[in-house]
Order: sequence, then C-alpha cells, then structure tokens
Amino acid sequence: MSAVSNDSRKRSKKRYAGGHHNKRWKGSRELEIGMQGILITCNMNERKCTAEAFNLLNEYADTLYGPEKLQDNNGSSSEEEADEEDVDVALKKEVAQLKASGAKQERRFQALDSGANNVIFIKTKNLESDKLVHHILSDLHTTKKKKSRVILRMLPVTGTCKAFQDDMVKYLTTFLEPWFKTPNSGTYQIAFKARNSSHNKRDEIIKAIAGLVGKLNPKNKVDLTNPELTIIVEVIKAVCCISVVKDYTLYRKYNVQEVMKEDTPKPDVTTAKTDMNTADQKEKHDAEETNKEEKKGDDNNGPQENKEADKEEVDGE
Repeated sequence: MSAVSNDSRKRSKKRYAGGHHNKRWKGSRELEIGMQGILITCNMNERKCTAEAFNLLNEYADTLYGPEKLQDNNGSSSEEEADEEDVDVALKKEVAQLKASGAKQERRFQALDSGANNVIFIKTKNLESDKLVHHILSDLHTTKKKKSRVILRMLPVTGTCKAFQDDMVKYLTTFLEPWFKTPNSGTYQIAFKARNSSHNKRDEIIKAIAGLVGKLNPKNKVDLTNPELTIIVEVIKAVCCISVVKDYTLYRKYNVQEVMKEDTPKPDVTTAKTDMNTADQKEKHDAEETNKEEKKGDDNNGPQENKEADKEEVDGE
C-alpha cells in the first residue's frame, strides 16, 4: 500500500476523531435534564449578556451566601492551612491533586448553551436560584440602580424534565406540592413559552397544568391580574424548565430593564373629576348664554322676517 494512501487514511481518522471530540465537548456544555439554574434572555449580544450576568449574580450571591470558596491546586480550600503531619495526609493530598488536574473545577455559576438564540443558561450550584433572582429584582425595584444594559429577563429554573406533556404532568405532580397541595393553596397563573419546539401546544399544556393544580387543592384559583404565585414553564428543544415564583406582576414579568425604570406617577382622580365638572359647568353656562342671545334676536327680528316670508309666498303665487 502506498505512503500516499496511508497518509490519506490517517487524515480521515483525524477529521473523524476531531469532529466526534467537538460534538461531545459541546454536549457537556448544554442545558440538560436534571440541571438547576437561571434562564437569561437578551437582545442579540449573548457575550455581553453573559458577562453582565456573572457580575450581577456574583454581587448578590456574595451578599446572600458569602464569597465563593475555590479549591487550590492541592484540592483543598484556599482558606485551609497546610497540614503535613503524616504520610496519610500527604498521600490524600496527592490523590486530590491528581483528581483536580484531571477534571475542571465546577464553579458556583457556569454559562451553558441553552439551545435557543438570545437565551443563555447559567447553571447554579449550592444555592436556590429562585430566592437569588427574587432578591436581585427586589433590590433593583427599590433602588432603581442601572446595573445592566443587555439583560432582559431573569427566570429561575428550579426543576427540569422532558418536554413532553405526559412527562411534564408527571413531574409537576410532585414538584408543585409545596405550593399547591392541601393544606397549601393560593391564586396563580401559568406563564408558558416554547422555543425550538413544535410538539407542544400552549393551550393544551396550560389546561393540563391547571387541572393538576386544581386536583392538588380545589381552593387554588386562577388569577391573571395579580396572582400570588406564577408557574413558569419554559420549553427549549427537548428540555422543560420549571419554577414557581412570587411577585411576577410586580417585577414586570421578571424583566430587569423594566424593573429599573422609574415609576410614572398616576394622575389624581379627584383633581381630574373636579376639572371635568368645572369644564362641564362652564360649557353649560356658555350654552345658556348663547340660547338667551339667540332668543333675544328672534324677538327683535321676528315680525319683520314673517312679513318678508308672507311677501315671498304671495309672489310665488
């Protein structure tokens, strides 16, 4: 067999192996069933959105949970003191170091491919994403500080399952119990959205979830104006992301940009009614004065106009 043929086969194997390797690497960086985290939407600039998300999340996570503790190269916490008392400790540290060098350290926040454009998924570890997001929005709503330019919505994901109706209902039967199962109850609404998924019909999914919530406790009532709780259901490809949140209406559907806007003052209803009544009275008075003037003119010119009319009728004959 010629050398040229051997080189060609080697190149083919490299191409195949390289493509397979890239595919596996990408799969490990995607949103998958079983994960928890935060879905963040943006407008065209995903790279800047990711950077803003890390800054915002770390700022508030440090406040709620304290600074993140990273592992050093020896596999121990950076705050721990070195301990070389005996051979067993040294051996354990060596094993931990080998493990740390062979696997990438998992951080508190990790940006993953969500599977949809203009949406990023931040995987969380050792924290409650719903409480963190609510804390962020609450602070931004109070202070009105501009801490983001490209982030639109921040939606916590506290549960994930397969994005098929039967799987979703089965998963939600247990997932929703802490909020809606007797003796717990409340008013609620369902916020459903599907991306890159055509096998789920919105009305059917909402109807199925509402029926499930009603079975958990008949006292649960739908409220589309100002519900106590909102069931968020976000479907991306074959993954269904779920959470139950508070103050969904107050915090503008968890839209960061809208929450940071200054509240526009509402018009004074009493003042408006007073002004309207004054305007009506003035208009009525003007109309009465006009009628008086017209009547006065009719009294002065009436007989003359009648004579002219009689004259015209006679001429016509």
